[in-house]
Order: sequence, then structure tokens, then C-alpha cells
Amino acid sequence: MVVKGVSGLKRDRLVDEIEAVYRQRYSSFLRVASAIAGDEEAGRDAVQDGFAGAVRGRHGYKGRGPLEAWIWKAVVNAARDRRRSASDVPLTEEPDETRSDEPGQLRAAIAALPERQRLAIFLRYFADLDQRSIAKVLGIRPGTVAATLHAARESLRKTLKEVEAWQR
Repeated sequence: MVVKGVSGLKRDRLVDEIEAVYRQRYSSFLRVASAIAGDEEAGRDAVQDGFAGAVRGRHGYKGRGPLEAWIWKAVVNAARDRRRSASDVPLTEEPDETRSDEPGQLRAAIAALPERQRLAIFLRYFADLDQRSIAKVLGIRPGTVAATLHAARESLRKTLKEVEAWQR
């Protein structure tokens, strides 16, 4: 169904739904995109690129799965592109074992994870997506998401225990 927008231009319902996701979940998209892209400014740009791409490519959405998961895929891909194009930002960071602050240690440990594990962690715990939606975003099976999250948590647990032992 096509409806008249505020500016008088014709808009379809899917644009309105994409806009509603943007308004309701912007902070989650920004948090995850910033973590993937490397900083908040690049994250903001990635969110804008992802949503603009979703609006432009909305006719490619076939309704198989949640609209939000489809948008997440666009935003994650935009954030990954921003990360790759930032030549002065390393793709992975080694944990800084001399840091004494727990958030910094956790941040460094997450940054050191393989990309799929890192993205799964971001999407599960920062974006609060379920396994099915994460599978859609990453293009993998839900069972693979469960295994990936388990491996990521185990790796984080091991790394943080090592840092804690080293600091004693």
C-alpha cells in the first residue's frame, strides 16, 4: 500500500516500518556499528548507510524473517565496510593486559575474538537479537550461532581469567 508522506511524496508502508525500526532501535544499532567500525563517528555513518541502503533496497526484502534482522544485516555490512576502509584502524586489537579497568579488559578481549564470534557477541548482547535473527544477519544456521556464541564466551572467560591471574 502506498501512502502520502508529510512532504507530499508517495511512500510505501515498508519505508514507514524501516523508519519505525530506526526510531525505536537507533541506540542499539549505533552501539553495535560503533564497536564494529572502530569508533562512534564511523558507527553513526554505518547506521545511516545501512538504513539508507535498506530503504533503497526495500523491494529486495521478501518477508522471510523479521524486518529488523534484514536491516541489521545492512548495518553490520556497512560497519564492516567502514572498518575495512579505515586504513589507520587495525582490524583486530590484542588485549592490553596492563589495563586495570574491567570494561577496558572486556573490550580488548572482545576485539581479539575472530570476526564471526565478535559479531555474534555484539548482536546477542548489545543488540539483544535472538539466535534466529543473528543467523539471518550473519548468513549462518541458528545452530552455528549457538556454537559460535559458546566458543566466544569460552574464549572471553579464558582470556579474562588469564588477565586476572597475571594481575595478581
